[in-house]
Amino acid sequence: MAVYSTKGGSSKPKNLGSTVRRLLEYMGAARMKLLLVGVLASTCALCQLAGTYMIKPVVNCLTTQDVDGFKAGVVLAAGIYVVGALSALGYTQTMVRAAQRVVFDIRRDLFAHLQTLPLGYFDRTRTGDVMSFFTNDVDTVSEALNNSFANVIQAAIQAFGTLVLLFVLDWRLTLVSVAFDVVLVVYVRLAGKRSSAYFKSMQGTLGHLDGYVQEMCAGQKVVQAYTHEEASLEGFREHNEQLREQGTAAQTYAATMVPITVAMTYTNYAVVAVMGSFLAASGLTDMGSLASYLVFVRQAAMPFNQVTQLGNFLLGALAGAERLFSAMDIESEVDEGTVTLEHLEAREDAPERAAAGASGWAWRKEDGTQVPLAGDVRFHDVTFGYEPGHTVLKDLSLFAKPGQKIAFVGSTGAGKTTITNLINRFYDVQAGSITYDGIDVRDIEKASLRSSLGIVLQDTHLFCGTVADNIRFGKLDATDEEVRAAARTANADGFINRLPKGYDTLVTADGANLSAGQRQLLAIARAAVADPPVLILDEATSSVDTRTEALIERGMDALMAGRTVFVIAHRLSTVRNANAIMVLEQGRIVERGTHDELLAQHGEYWQLYHGMRELS
Repeated sequence: MAVYSTKGGSSKPKNLGSTVRRLLEYMGAARMKLLLVGVLASTCALCQLAGTYMIKPVVNCLTTQDVDGFKAGVVLAAGIYVVGALSALGYTQTMVRAAQRVVFDIRRDLFAHLQTLPLGYFDRTRTGDVMSFFTNDVDTVSEALNNSFANVIQAAIQAFGTLVLLFVLDWRLTLVSVAFDVVLVVYVRLAGKRSSAYFKSMQGTLGHLDGYVQEMCAGQKVVQAYTHEEASLEGFREHNEQLREQGTAAQTYAATMVPITVAMTYTNYAVVAVMGSFLAASGLTDMGSLASYLVFVRQAAMPFNQVTQLGNFLLGALAGAERLFSAMDIESEVDEGTVTLEHLEAREDAPERAAAGASGWAWRKEDGTQVPLAGDVRFHDVTFGYEPGHTVLKDLSLFAKPGQKIAFVGSTGAGKTTITNLINRFYDVQAGSITYDGIDVRDIEKASLRSSLGIVLQDTHLFCGTVADNIRFGKLDATDEEVRAAARTANADGFINRLPKGYDTLVTADGANLSAGQRQLLAIARAAVADPPVLILDEATSSVDTRTEALIERGMDALMAGRTVFVIAHRLSTVRNANAIMVLEQGRIVERGTHDELLAQHGEYWQLYHGMRELS
């Protein structure tokens, strides 16, 4: 399992070879485009070198008054530059398409892998840090591919070709130019190394800033309710100041490269121009060679600087790629289940229909045998904790027979929600077992297990889309009539029809344009359209008023008929008709029984019911 941190690290990837190899694998999908880019970039670089070199014969033809040679040289030079321009246009357009193909594949695989991670990962990782993968890191890789791949090829060819042609034109002047270039390259490397480190640190700080902004925006209602705007702004100032300091330091070093390069280039140009003039006057070189040489000197430092700067930029991009690949290497949620769920209601074969039972669903084991899905859920001496050394449930045993309504009550932290998290295997038990129709839930494929469960959470989450889309999330192929029927079951049809566009009304900002009760009604309708054999209601009516609660309960009674139901109670009035009520304290069941039986005991439940203890 890869060790991953969202904090800023070094300016270089820790495992350069592995990162480059994996990035090349993604680039392999666009290898023909990249090969074409390489050929066109090389052609462009060679045309620039040849075009500059053509100054020599053109100038020499002028000095010797060779008109035909001059015309031929100009035409040839123009042709070379036209080919170079077309090559540049070709590789830039091709590179854009190739780069977008690569980052498309990376984004796709990253998102697909994140879908497989256990909930514990998201419990430990801020949403802003996860979003930073898709923004900062992917954008860095995209920019590197768009702007660096072809430029590195072109700069390398130009650097080598320029050096060779300088020696060909005049080796004496080249020794002077090389001395200047060595000093310049050394400086650029030192400044680039320092700025690259700060730029990398900026990436980490920017991720923290993004996470802070996302967190504050999502919790803006709470911030304003407690009038903590100034404290929120102060926290932003601290993150922003840290980013400003690192950005200033990075740009300070980076900004010196251009003026230093210009100054060194002009100085070099002036020195070789004076020396070349003396050589030409002495007859030791011709005017064409000097003219061509001076143009090469002006552009000689450029490819060397490009190679150095692009090298630092590519290392930073590879560091971003390593963050992405490290996230992809995080161990996926383990699913060793082999038992699958099948709907057999439509089967004509009598034995198959019998195996499905009344629900129309059956578990199919690996050996082909079938077990009717009845909804019999049992906990056998279950022990569980979210973190090592902190146990939430201790040796807990309970059962829910098919069609029973089981309620859990107790104070905060007693373990009520944890029980439902274990039923659907959001987390796995550390000791004991949970069986579903006599099958250990660890032997059931998670997709099959969870598709048999309908869940309404206390914290309702709505998605961007219409009201109908949010209900249909419970069953993606549900018809419009099924969506409306589910809404009627949840008693949500009335308020939906009063919305501006009814079922086509857009839900904004996680349901900000709806009341808390309306959002909860949509969540219940979402569970209803799935028509699951087993229901889990995690304080499903906690956000609605008493009148709405009564409407929901009438709808839920019809939905719960014939199903096994687990209810986490916020109000004791909602569990009075439960077949069994479990009173939990510190991860243990301290009382169990019906409403009347528990009241008769004058124990924990009696105190909760009469308000002597707080229920939450």
